[in-house]
Order: sequence, then structure tokens, then C-alpha cells
Amino acid sequence: MEYLPNICFAIALVLGIGYFAKNVKKLTRNIKLGQDVDVSDNKSQRWRNMVRIALGQGKMVKRPIAGVLHIIVYIGFIIINIEILEIVIDGLVGTHRIGLKVLPISIYGFLIGAFEVLAVLVFVAVTVFWIRRNIIKLQRFWKSEMTSWPKNDANYILYFEMVLMTLFLIMNATDVHFQEINTGNIFSQYIASWFSGLPELQLHGIERTAWWLHILGILVFLNYLYFSKHLHILLAFPNTFYAKLEPKGQLNNLDAVTKEVKMMMDPNVDPFAAPAEGTAAEMPAKFGASDVQDLSWLQLLNAYTCTECGRCTSECPANQTGKKLSPRKIMMDTRDRLEEVGKNIDANKGEFKADGKQLLDDYITREELWACTTCNACVEACPVSIDPLSIILDMRRYLVMEQSAAPVELNNMMTNIENNGAPWPYNQMDRLNWKNE
Repeated sequence: MEYLPNICFAIALVLGIGYFAKNVKKLTRNIKLGQDVDVSDNKSQRWRNMVRIALGQGKMVKRPIAGVLHIIVYIGFIIINIEILEIVIDGLVGTHRIGLKVLPISIYGFLIGAFEVLAVLVFVAVTVFWIRRNIIKLQRFWKSEMTSWPKNDANYILYFEMVLMTLFLIMNATDVHFQEINTGNIFSQYIASWFSGLPELQLHGIERTAWWLHILGILVFLNYLYFSKHLHILLAFPNTFYAKLEPKGQLNNLDAVTKEVKMMMDPNVDPFAAPAEGTAAEMPAKFGASDVQDLSWLQLLNAYTCTECGRCTSECPANQTGKKLSPRKIMMDTRDRLEEVGKNIDANKGEFKADGKQLLDDYITREELWACTTCNACVEACPVSIDPLSIILDMRRYLVMEQSAAPVELNNMMTNIENNGAPWPYNQMDRLNWKNE
């Protein structure tokens, strides 16, 4: 019976980490359903981007209030969880505050004191986030795509963080030995007064309860991430590392199509000649994307990384003028469809069974796709370097090149460019007429 708590702790730890590892494996499998894309270039720049944007929160502070609050939560939550190392050792070995045995009291007190300050700051920041979302009701949190689950998910995380910070402070406040050494208890000493007069045995029971709930809460939080938009806590790092390095206005072209156009424009090329071996670009099996398997793995990583913060949608000129397009919804729909495909694969022993659905039309409408102005405002606004525009363009490419389903206005423009070398319906001999258009 003496080792029962340690055994229970080890079982909880193994189950928590094991379930997390299982979901990480599923997540990796789903992302790898995407087409291959080479992002191995310019590694030094990629590392700098990751450090500046993901680690340094470089794009968050463009909106100062939310940015500063997010940095507090980010730094506080990460640093406070360093204490998990002490909790894990104590739980497995059966010690109590092992840090006091291996560190000088002054250093240990400094660390715990810093953790307590950060815990209070995190609690305050999270409270402000909750007020902004639920009382002030900032418009970007209440768009049509923010249905019950996305709204509830955001609040669940805020509640999680409030509870975990509270448990940490109560754990310190009711630890009699820790309070007696009187170092590091910057805030918990005041909370300890709430429990004054209670027998030491009862205080120990409260401290142990808070300790267990704290570590179990962290394990639950860890495994909740897979089902939550807060998966970006982990994926923001690879997403910013592999993000597009080319100028935002530079669109990708298919090599096969580029080569065909160059051949058409070269008067010395015999269109009926067989291409020399190794010179013809391989024609893709499918132009553009109609479902998630047609997108690249990087675009699928983008979908899982989306924080649903709505900065992209709030900056989108199409959305601002009442169009149906919401870049945030594009990413949420892509993730939802990818999850549906993943569950299909799980249910069919590793093989995808056609379900008669696809990302195009069943999730993302054509009206949304053609509302986009390709201005890149959404890409610029995203705090973790997500690129909704690339998905929109790939789906447009499918509509134009596979279904010939471009809007009439666009078809007329392309016909005019083909026939007249300009978007207007005048031949080149009537070039002066263009000035009136």
C-alpha cells in the first residue's frame, strides 16, 4: 500500500502520454495524405522565421492588446509547466518537492516565486480574454463559422488554464512545509490565510488533492489539444518553419503548363514533334484540388495549425464588403474534411473508401472561392504563417482546368486575352479604343 500512489501516478502518466502519442501518430498520418512538396530550401531563413514568429510571437503584437496578453499566457504557461518535471519525479519516486533537496533554498524559492507571479499574470490575462470573447463580444469571434463547438472550445481552454493556475497556487498555499520556509510564496502566502485554522492533516489533504488534480489536469489538457484549435501550441513551430518564403504576390505555376505555354509562344518549336527524352514536364494526374488529398501536406499542416483567431477574416476585404468568403472558414473546413477522411480510413482498416463527398461543394462553396481578391491580406494577418489563399487558388485551378467552370466574366476575359492580347474585346489594331474601358 505504501507504493500505491506511485503506481497510480505511473499508470496515469503512461496512459496520458500513450494516448497523446496515439493521436500524434494519427495526426501525422492525416497530414501525410497530402501531396509531397519540397520545402528543404533556405534552412537558415526558416529557422529565423520559426524563432521570430512562433517562439518570439513576432506577428502577435501587431494587435498590441491581444498580443501582449497572449505573450503573457504563452510564456507563463510554458515556464510554469517546467515544474511538471518536479511533479513527475515526486510522483514516480515518492518524494515531496525534490527541488528543495537538490537546489539551494534561495534558487528554489526564486523559481517557485517566478512561477507564482506568472500564474497570477496568466489568470488575469485569461480572464481578459474571456471578457473580450464573451462580454465585449469582439466581432471576429462571432462570425457565422464560429458555431457552438468553436466558441465552446475556446472557452474550455480558458477555463482549463484558470483552473490549472488556481490549483498550482492552492497547492503551494496549503503546503505547510513550503510556507514555513517562507521563500517563493509571493502570492500563495496570502491564499494560505484562507485556510488558517484548519488542522495540518486537512491541509495536507487539500494540498495532495490540488497536486493530483493539477497533474491530471495537465495530462487531460495535453490530450485535449488534438481535438482543439489549441493544437497550434505544438504545430505553430513546424508550420512557421515550413511556411512559404517567396514573396506573397508570387503564385506557383505548374511546370507542365508553363512548358506548354512556352512551346506555344516559340515559333521555332514543331508542335507535332515528340519531346526529347527527359525534357517534357510530367503532366499531373489532376489539375488543382477538389478534396484534401489533392492539397499538399503543408496546406494540411496549415489547416491543423489554424488558431481560429479570425485575424485573417477580419482583414479580408471580400468579407468586409459582405461576401461569403471567410479565410478562417476555409481552414476550418479543410481541417474538418481531413478529420472526416481520417476517420474513414480508421473505419476501413487503413484504406480510404469513397464516401461521395469532397472538400469542394460539400464544405467550401464556389461562391466563397470566387469572392477572393487574391490580395494576401489573410496571409499577412495570420500570426502563425498560415496560407488560406493557396488552398483557394488550388481549388480555383481545379474548377478552371478540370471543370471549365470559371465565372462567365472570367471566361470572357481569358478569351479576350487569348484573341486580343488584353482583357478587353478589341483586337490589337483597335488598341486606342482600350483607353475608354
